[in-house]
Amino acid sequence: MYARILVPIDGSDTAGQGLREAIALATALQSVLVLLHVVNDLPMLVDMSSVLHAADFQQDVLEHGEKLLASGRGEADHAGVRTEAVLTELMSGRVGQLIAREAQARNCQLIVMGTHGRRGLSRLAMGSDAELVLHHAAVPVLLVRHQHLKP
Repeated sequence: MYARILVPIDGSDTAGQGLREAIALATALQSVLVLLHVVNDLPMLVDMSSVLHAADFQQDVLEHGEKLLASGRGEADHAGVRTEAVLTELMSGRVGQLIAREAQARNCQLIVMGTHGRRGLSRLAMGSDAELVLHHAAVPVLLVRHQHLKP
């Protein structure tokens, strides 16, 4: 049914909840989890270029992404779930669109991701990667709301 499940992770509690849900699902279905971390810090790189050497900053960001993926793999390994890890850089466009493209490119049948469940002005101001994934994904998307949010 869902042999390959894409799980975007960014180190947030919300993404962690998505990962835990995906691990539970992958355990039951014997699926492979494709853990995805998107480095999208180009705007920060430009803003900080006068303070830090851009190449050093970029290397730090990539190393942080590798650590997040390793942590996610460790959590999945502990549950006996097979994983693949993907670290990708986004130079233009939106993260949500990239997630949808990666699911298709990596032959995933499901995307499981945490969502902050923002509404109203905060959603308008911050945008919603989850909403973009829903609009652009060619596969089903399971959104896991932050446990402290009320429906």
